[in-house]
Amino acid sequence: MKLLTLTAAFAVTTIFTGAAMAGPVLDEIKANDSLVCLVNPNSPGFSVPDSQGVFQGFNTDFCRMAAAAILGDAGKADIRGIGFSDSMKTLVARGAHMASRSITATGTRDADTGMAFVATTFYDGQGFMVPASLGVSSAAELEGATVCAEDGSTTLLNIADWFGDRGMSYRVENIADKTARLEAFFSGKCDVYASDVSALNSDRLLAENPDDFTILPEVISAEPLTLVTQPDQELEAAVFWAFQVMLNADKFGITSGNIDTIRADLDAQPKSVRRLFAEDGATADMAAKLGLPQDWAYQVIRQVGSYSEVFERHLGSGTPFNITLAETQNASADQGGLMYAFPIR
Repeated sequence: MKLLTLTAAFAVTTIFTGAAMAGPVLDEIKANDSLVCLVNPNSPGFSVPDSQGVFQGFNTDFCRMAAAAILGDAGKADIRGIGFSDSMKTLVARGAHMASRSITATGTRDADTGMAFVATTFYDGQGFMVPASLGVSSAAELEGATVCAEDGSTTLLNIADWFGDRGMSYRVENIADKTARLEAFFSGKCDVYASDVSALNSDRLLAENPDDFTILPEVISAEPLTLVTQPDQELEAAVFWAFQVMLNADKFGITSGNIDTIRADLDAQPKSVRRLFAEDGATADMAAKLGLPQDWAYQVIRQVGSYSEVFERHLGSGTPFNITLAETQNASADQGGLMYAFPIR
């Protein structure tokens, strides 16, 4: 009798565990044949509508990465521009599947059961932008300044810590809408504009004359900007490992431009590359377990590219940002950066 009871209990546990692992959000994405992904509505280099109204940029490509991995088609990412606070509210309310819009992973946010922080795509820090006419060369000179900042962001907390620790007075113009916030700063209502350094470089380009504004050298916080999804173990795994495929591709010099040549002669490739793209490789085994297309890893690279390829496309030497990836925290660990490719095997 005890054996039967234990067997029944094990069966019930297995049933409920299986249900919990079913991945309802991932199933919804596949059923709708569309992945809804939230981005900043106007952030040059990161997410901005092109002449056809289609969002382009560094962050938008991670929406496409997820769609390529899950649906086999990067074009099935339904990318929507939305404000910062509203993006997290929308995720919690299940109005979108994920967000790729420079959301900092923090302890209290990660503790929210309505969101899952999955993969850091950009390591950043908070800084300050000022009008060049202010004649300021350091944040230490900002005593009594009026600071424009974003409502609901970590920016406000970082400002309070930084000024408070130094006994400096300041005043905040707390403006939720980005357009209104930038208008306030560019028109002189604020002495300082505070945000992540990547955002400052992007927002500076929205000024009528970007050279009228200077980004100060101080970086006052750590901001791991992370992809956020609805909580769903299989969706989280799909997004996380799709990003790892992009990092692994960089490790082996694989891009959207050479992936087909490499895949056509996998026998000549290192075992690690074969595990990534072979029909019987590790990613194929993962596909069966996660319910992804068998060639999901190949589609991520063919349709979107490697991490460094995406970085160069939107932020690199051929762009107004002219950022050298190897000189940033977002370089690979081999180059002294923080990007570390998890093994796929």
